Amino acid sequence: MHSAKDVPGELPEGLAILGVPARLDPADAWIGPGGSLAEIPEGARVGTASLRRRSQLLALRPDLDVVELRGNVDTRLRKLADGEVDGIVLAAAGLERLGRAGEIAFRFGAEELTPAPGQGALALEGRIEGVEHIAPALTLTDGPSLIELTAERAAVRGLDASCHTPVGICARFAEGGGLRITGFAGLPDGASHVLDSVLGDPEQPVALAEALVESMTDAGALDLLARAEEWSA
Repeated sequence: MHSAKDVPGELPEGLAILGVPARLDPADAWIGPGGSLAEIPEGARVGTASLRRRSQLLALRPDLDVVELRGNVDTRLRKLADGEVDGIVLAAAGLERLGRAGEIAFRFGAEELTPAPGQGALALEGRIEGVEHIAPALTLTDGPSLIELTAERAAVRGLDASCHTPVGICARFAEGGGLRITGFAGLPDGASHVLDSVLGDPEQPVALAEALVESMTDAGALDLLARAEEWSA
């Protein structure tokens, strides 16, 4: 069992994702002063180890001082309490699972900080040889969560992205019907980025992801990601 956002886009031969339990909120959460993005104090020192979050924060608020902050959730919260940073961004789902959701000041919308693909979801990985273990895994699977994760992983493969590139992909069922996939790709300093979304048939998650990739590619996403790779090399 893995956090789905840590599972590579391409799995070793003979292995597959066999089950996806019901997903928690995939949103990124702000812990610090301010009840919205606009209310974060000007020039605030923000801690994160994620290039994706860094890129999106600086694209939206170039006045922020985004610094590298590593460690588990408790370590990062302690560093915030000690005044090493003014605020931090963490996955809401991780805080919920640790019983620390009360620390959240607000949650970012998917078009403010587009979450990492698979964020908030768990994935049961296993061998595809034999069938005796597949049926029990399927009983754990939540249909909508599986569809969302399938779409996100297809988009990641299409962009040839990794957990080390500034990419966000989030698929969610829309209130009015259909599946909406939002995608972000940018430079680590936020100076240039592509943000796009598509809405379509939830029964065709891969085709919908391919449509998003095509639209983002036309807008220059692959060029940005190539430049981002050079940046971090």
